[in-house]
Amino acid sequence: MRNITVGIDIGTYQVKVVVAELVKENEKLSPRIIGTGFAESKGLRHGYIINSKDVTGSIKTAVELAEKASGVRIRKAFVAIGGIGLQSVTSTASVMVSRADLEITDLDISKAAQLCEEDLPTALIQNRRVLHSIPLSYKIDGKAVYAKTPLGMKAGRLEIRMLFITCLEPHLNDLMQAVEEAGIEIIDVMASPIAASFVTLTKSQKIAGCVLANIGAETISIVVFENNIPISLEVFQIGSTDITNDIALGLKIPLEEAESMKIGRLGSGSFSKKKLEEIIHARLSDMFELIENHLKKIGRSGLLPAGIFLSGGGGNIGTIEDFAKVALKLPSRIASLNLADPKARIKDSTWAVAYGLCMLGFSKEDKKELGVKVSFNETKEKILGWIKQFLP
Repeated sequence: MRNITVGIDIGTYQVKVVVAELVKENEKLSPRIIGTGFAESKGLRHGYIINSKDVTGSIKTAVELAEKASGVRIRKAFVAIGGIGLQSVTSTASVMVSRADLEITDLDISKAAQLCEEDLPTALIQNRRVLHSIPLSYKIDGKAVYAKTPLGMKAGRLEIRMLFITCLEPHLNDLMQAVEEAGIEIIDVMASPIAASFVTLTKSQKIAGCVLANIGAETISIVVFENNIPISLEVFQIGSTDITNDIALGLKIPLEEAESMKIGRLGSGSFSKKKLEEIIHARLSDMFELIENHLKKIGRSGLLPAGIFLSGGGGNIGTIEDFAKVALKLPSRIASLNLADPKARIKDSTWAVAYGLCMLGFSKEDKKELGVKVSFNETKEKILGWIKQFLP
C-alpha cells in the first residue's frame, strides 16, 4: 500500500496543494513530491473567509490539478490555517508531585499543562480554539530543568511554562466547512507558520535561535524559534499587496504593472528608479518595524544568532534581504525549501506550508505527536494535542 500524504495551504493569494509519497531509495525511506496544484484564491480577505462558496471552488480547482499531476484521488488532507486570527500566548502553572516517593510522572506533567491552559485569561481566549500546546520550560522545586523532560526526576513541586497557539473559532469552522464541501476529509489542522518551519529551517538554526517571516499578500506571519521550539508566533495585518498598491498610487500606473515593478521587472513607462525605491522602502520600514517591536516585546531583539528567514511571495522583492539585515540587526536570508528530492517540481518557499504539512503526515510517530484524533464537528474538542514534537 502506498504511503501518500496531501497538504492544502489556503492563502489569500493562492490555494496550493502538494501530494507527496514516501518511497524506498537505497534502503531508506524518502519523501517524494508526486503532484502539485494551485488556483487563485477567491473569497478570502486577510486570511479570513468572506465567501465560502468561492473558497470551496478555489480548493476544488487546486485539488483537481494536483490529482491530475499525481494520478492520485485526493480524499483526505492535512490543512493549514493562517491569517490575522492566529495568536500565541504563554502561561505558567505548578503542581505538587503526586507520588509519595516524589517521582515525577506523565500524570503530573499533564496536570500542570492542563492548569496552564485553564489559567489563560478569558479575554485572550474568548471565541478561540487552542491549536497547539507546546511546553517551553520546566522547573522542579524552583530550579530550571535542562533535560528534555522532568519525567522520572524527583521533586516536591513541578512548574511548567507553555506556549499556546490559538485561532479564532469562527474562522476555523469556516475553513473546515469550505474544505469539507470540496469533498476533502480533514486529517488535522496546523498553524501555517509552524507547518512552513518544518521544511525551511534546520534543527541547528532552530536551536541557535531564529525567526521565520512569511510575507504573504495581505499578512505577515512570524514564528520565533529557540532551543528547537517555537517560543512566539504573531501575525500582522500588512502584506506585499500593500507595496503593490503604494507603487500604483505613487507612480499612477495599473496594478499589474506595479506588481511587476515590485519584483524588479521594468515597467513600460520611464519612472525614476529612486522614486520606486523610496515607495518600496517606506512600506518595508513599516513591516520590519512591526517585526522589530515584537522581538523587543519578547526580549529577542538582535539576539537570534541564526537570524531571519524570509519566505512567501513578498520574499521576491529584490532589496528585502538587505533591508531586513539593517532594520533588525540580524543575519538575513531568503528561505529555501529543504527538499529531500532534488528533482522536485517545487522550488520556492511559497510552497513551504503545503509541503510542510506533507512532512507532518510522514512523521514516524504521527499518532503520538498529533495526540487524540478528534471529530471536527465536536467544537468542544481540542485539535492537534501536539506536544511531543517540541519537547525542550
